[in-house]
Amino acid sequence: MGSLPDPGESTQPPPSFDDFQRQTSLMTSCTLLWKELSDHFTSLEQDLIRKSDALKAKVEALSQETQQSLNALESRESSISRSLSIAYETLEQATKMSISFSGEEAEAEVDDSEGLLMKLRGFCRRMAAKEFWIFVTSRKKEIELFRSALPKALSSCVDPPRFVLEAISEVFPVASSASNSNSYDLGWACVLLLESLIPVMVDPVLGKERMLVTPSIKGKAEEIAEVWKKSLEERGGIENVKTPDVHTFLQHLVTFGVVKEADVDLYRKLVVASAWRKQMPKLAVSLGLGDKMPDMIEELIGRGQQVDAVHFTYEVGLADKFPPVPLLKAFLKDAKKTATSILEDPNNSGRASVRDSFLTWKFGRHMAAKKEQSAIRAVLKCIEEYKLEAEFPPQDLKKRLEQLEKVKIEKKKPASPAAKRTRASTGGPMPPAKAGRSTNAYVSSFPSPPTYVRSHTQYSPTAVPAVPGVYGHSSRSPSYVYSPEAPPPAIVGSYPVSPVSFPAYGGYSNGMAPVYQQAYY
Repeated sequence: MGSLPDPGESTQPPPSFDDFQRQTSLMTSCTLLWKELSDHFTSLEQDLIRKSDALKAKVEALSQETQQSLNALESRESSISRSLSIAYETLEQATKMSISFSGEEAEAEVDDSEGLLMKLRGFCRRMAAKEFWIFVTSRKKEIELFRSALPKALSSCVDPPRFVLEAISEVFPVASSASNSNSYDLGWACVLLLESLIPVMVDPVLGKERMLVTPSIKGKAEEIAEVWKKSLEERGGIENVKTPDVHTFLQHLVTFGVVKEADVDLYRKLVVASAWRKQMPKLAVSLGLGDKMPDMIEELIGRGQQVDAVHFTYEVGLADKFPPVPLLKAFLKDAKKTATSILEDPNNSGRASVRDSFLTWKFGRHMAAKKEQSAIRAVLKCIEEYKLEAEFPPQDLKKRLEQLEKVKIEKKKPASPAAKRTRASTGGPMPPAKAGRSTNAYVSSFPSPPTYVRSHTQYSPTAVPAVPGVYGHSSRSPSYVYSPEAPPPAIVGSYPVSPVSFPAYGGYSNGMAPVYQQAYY
């Protein structure tokens, strides 16, 4: 009889080793999954925290900017009454001075800076814009005195902006018929007046942050700008507009604050076309072209205006992106190539005569030296202005400039009279100068050839040796005196004339350009 199983004893077989390994693998997978999920959520939490901190920082920055803007608006608003009171007092004082104007200032002698200031104040207090314009434009040599005296004189006007607009209306925006011939020559006066008007219109409390321009004057300034832009088509486009006129237009926009964002491309083209002007980099920034400066600099470099590109580079702080020294060296190299091309120009070779060939070559040599001189002076000025002596030592440039100056001096040095009147080949004297500019009279400095007298019985002239030719061919026909009762004999044949052949003049008629000294770069 079999035994009964014990109720407390399990009937399941014991787990095998495979089951144990399977359970262990499952636990490991769950652990790894839990760790992966934990890391993922931890990363999400850190990203959320980081983004939250960034948003908080932006909110704080915006709050600070908003607060600063509100404070600035509050300050501007609170300063309006004070600025207006100061402007009213200034206007009242200028009005009283204009009413009590005695005329002594208008008749003041302009012998020094004080006399010039009194004269200008006389025009301003009388609001005599036309007389003021004529006076300023007739004294261009005193431009530095005007630069310091004009802001003080314009402050004496009852309405300085209107006074300046009326004064320059003769040539801007469109020149009148009376001054059309020299309107471009007067651009310097327009720019000078517009620049001198800025310190007069600044807010007495906030300074240049706010310009005191009335709505009527600002509207008039906008109309003038529109008229100038419409006149571009009549002048043949931007390429045909004179630089002084462009400078006046851009300075007008900046002075009266009538810059339009829609015209930024036009401003950019105008600035690049007149980039050689000293004030253009600052005007470009004032016109809102700061973000377009890299493209403008690259365009100037491509056009061979590396020196202008250096000025623009330093104005906006891009010297690291556009190193100045390589640009200046490239500019000198281009100038040297241009000078060499002038020397090698086939138009400088002899054609009509050796003397003309020599003079033409000499003129070309002078022009080449002048071109190179201008380039060296521009580079030296850049080196001095931006303190580049350590990167680009100027000693070699100065030596080269001295050499070119000697070429210029040699051109101006007159030749000795003996050298002018001596032939290089035969050593004989050269013919004298003409007797007068208005006639073709020839005054000989040589003895006249012998005179032959015809006899009464013989009709053929006696043959005599010919006088040696002086100018490379046979001499003039000898003079014959015939008897009055006999007719002159018929001339058979013609006198032979050898072709004109001048000897080499100083060795420059060999058809080869002279050796030019090796450059310094």
